[in-house]
Amino acid sequence: MKTQKQKSGSAGRVGPNVKSDCFVQLINTSSGGITIELKSKVESLYGDSIRSQISEILKHFGTKNATIKIEDQGAVPFVIAARVESALKRAGLGTDKVFLIGNTKSTKINLRDRTRRTRLYLPGNEPHFFLNAGLHKPDSIILDLEDSVAPSEKDAARILVRNALMNVNFGEAERMVRINPFPLGIDDLQQTVQYNVQTILIPKCESSARIEEVDSEIDKILKLHNIKRNIFLIPIIETALGVVKAFEIASASKWNCGLAIGLEDYTADIGVERTKAGTESLFARSTVINAAKAAGIQALDSVFSDVNDEEGLHQSVLEAKAIGFEGKGCIHPRQIKVIHEAFAPTQKEVEYAQRVVDAFNEAKQNGSGVISLGSKMIDAPVVKRAQHILSLVKLNSDK
Repeated sequence: MKTQKQKSGSAGRVGPNVKSDCFVQLINTSSGGITIELKSKVESLYGDSIRSQISEILKHFGTKNATIKIEDQGAVPFVIAARVESALKRAGLGTDKVFLIGNTKSTKINLRDRTRRTRLYLPGNEPHFFLNAGLHKPDSIILDLEDSVAPSEKDAARILVRNALMNVNFGEAERMVRINPFPLGIDDLQQTVQYNVQTILIPKCESSARIEEVDSEIDKILKLHNIKRNIFLIPIIETALGVVKAFEIASASKWNCGLAIGLEDYTADIGVERTKAGTESLFARSTVINAAKAAGIQALDSVFSDVNDEEGLHQSVLEAKAIGFEGKGCIHPRQIKVIHEAFAPTQKEVEYAQRVVDAFNEAKQNGSGVISLGSKMIDAPVVKRAQHILSLVKLNSDK
C-alpha cells in the first residue's frame, strides 16, 4: 500500500544579516497533531506567544496535522503570520483563505492633490525596511512588488505587503503599492486593494489600455466587498513607446493623480547610458511633464540612484523642479530631507507669493474682481501657484 506523499512548503528568510524576519518550513503529516519547533532570539520573552499565534493560523486554515519549523530573527507578529500563510499555501493548503491580522479598515482618506515630493521605495519582501519607514517622514511610501522582488518570491511578498498595510504605522505618508504588469498584477491587487492601500503605481505603461485594466480590476474588487473607492493611480512611463503615448496614459482615468517616469528602464530601452546630466532623457522627462500638466495631474521624477552623492541629488532636484516636476523617487531614507529642502520654495518665491496672496485677499475683501500687484494684473493661475508655494512653506516647517 502506497503512503500518501507529504506536502511541504517554506517561506521567509534566514541568515546572519536577516533582521525582523523569520524562516518557516511546514510539513503536512497524516497524523500526530501539530508539532512546532521554534528557534528564536526572543524565545524567553515571546516564545509562548509565537507558538500560540502559529497554532491559531494553522487552525484557521484547517491544518490539523503538521510539523512546522521556524527560525525567528526578531519578526513581529504580522511578519510571522505572513510567512506561515505563505508556507501553507506553497504546501498546497488553505489556498482559498487568507489570515487577517491588524486593522482591515483605514480611517484615512486620501487626497488626489496631496503633496508627493518624496516617494520612498521599500522592497516588498524585506520587512525590516517597513517598520521605521514612517519615522523618516516621506510624503509617500511605496511597498514594491515589482522590480525589487524576485519572481520566485512574488507570492510571499504580496502576502507580506498585505499584512504590512494593515499593521505598520507609516505616519502621515501616503501608502502606495507598485504592482507587477498583468496578469501577475491581478494577484497583487487582490491582496492590497481592500487592505488600506491608497495609491497603486502601474509600471511600464505603454497605452491607456493598461490603466483601464487596472481601473476595472480595482472597481471589481471594491464592488465585491462593498467598499467605496478612494484609491488613486500613478502610471509609470519607462519605455520609448510609453513616452509617445504619455498624454493618452495620463488622461486614461479620472483616478490618475500623477504621472511618473522611470529612467533606468527608459534609458535601457533606447539603448543609452543614464547620466547625471540627464541630457539623454530630457525629451522624455519634458514630454511626461507636459502630458501630466495637460491632464491636470502631478509630474513625478525618477529616482536618483547614487545614495552617497547628496550634492548631486540636490542639483538633480533643483533641475527637476525647474522643468516642472513636483516630486522625486527615493531609494534611501537619507535622500528624503535633501529632496524636501531642494523642492522648498526660495525666499524670493515665498515673498512674491505672499504679496500675491495678500493682494488677492484684499481684492476679495473689497469685492473687486480685479487683482493687481503694483501695476501688474494678477490672474487666477498665478494666485493658485502662490497659494501652493505658501502651503509648501507650511509643510516644510511641519516636517
